[in-house]
Amino acid sequence: MSAHALGSPSAGAWPLPGTAYTMTAMTGTALGPRHPSTLEPIPHGATTRRLDWLLLPPVVRRLVEDRFGTTVVEAVSAGSGFTPGLAAVLVGADGRRMFLKAASKVAQKPFAAAYADEIRKLRALPTGLPVTRLLWSHVDDLWVLLAFEHVEHHNPARPWVPHELEACLDTLEVLAQSLTPPPMTLDTFAHDFADCLGSWEHVRRVAPQWPHLDEAVALAGRFEEATRGRTLVHTDVRDDNFLIPDHGRPLLCDWNFPTVGAAWIDTVCLLIGASGDGLDVEEVLARRALTRKVPARDIDSLLALLAGYFLERRDAPVPNSSPFLRHHQSWYAEATWAWLARRQGWA
Repeated sequence: MSAHALGSPSAGAWPLPGTAYTMTAMTGTALGPRHPSTLEPIPHGATTRRLDWLLLPPVVRRLVEDRFGTTVVEAVSAGSGFTPGLAAVLVGADGRRMFLKAASKVAQKPFAAAYADEIRKLRALPTGLPVTRLLWSHVDDLWVLLAFEHVEHHNPARPWVPHELEACLDTLEVLAQSLTPPPMTLDTFAHDFADCLGSWEHVRRVAPQWPHLDEAVALAGRFEEATRGRTLVHTDVRDDNFLIPDHGRPLLCDWNFPTVGAAWIDTVCLLIGASGDGLDVEEVLARRALTRKVPARDIDSLLALLAGYFLERRDAPVPNSSPFLRHHQSWYAEATWAWLARRQGWA
């Protein structure tokens, strides 16, 4: 599978090649299913260890200030997410603000590559979409920098509250309509996520007693057919990738790993978190434009695929740069499985 994460597959929840790791867990999946409410809560908004503005080389800080047009007097680092690159609101001496992402090609090679890829994809998106606006970018032999327009905002509350969930789902509908057909050439969802099928072999090996294992594997096995489509999908629609401004529609950020597939994929991925938080997501599926006509078995195929992926990834070593990554994946493993089990009558 390509370097992906969701609260879904992409640079955050999904590990990038070359990432440093520490100790191995290798126990969570073997214990069997648990309801997400029984797990320790994830510290939303404080999940990452990031590069600090003052730790950037002076030549890089001067470059940023030259492009910014003012001296940086304050840098407020983002605490959400699961990647170690710099992600901070910079405050200029003249009061202006912008949001900067930066990664070293030497010390943070896979993340720098992901940022460089994000630049290309952001530039290919049509204008006027509810996404964060790229002001400028810089790539050289050592660094990748992305500067975004600053938006006064908050991230959606966790547990999810209905009105914020509905607003974020509205954004996904606008994006799906605008990004069908896709404005750039990308691999399909089935291609990028094909390796996830092998995750169930890990589950079978460490937890052969896992309930309804063969049925889950069979459901996951038809995901290519289930997720086929002509829409550019984001694949990383978690709460921390939505910015809810003081006025206007929520914005979706972090366009590292879009792919081409069914228009409803992002909606279902977002609803995994809402389901784990206790909201009635079946009512939402039946009502929203992107999901109300989707065959139930297709949605179940995607959930089975992602459940297997998260069950495998939570047992992997913990990255030094992201101490809460496996915690996050464990919660999503249980939330995805619990939702699938309810839909299948296994619970």
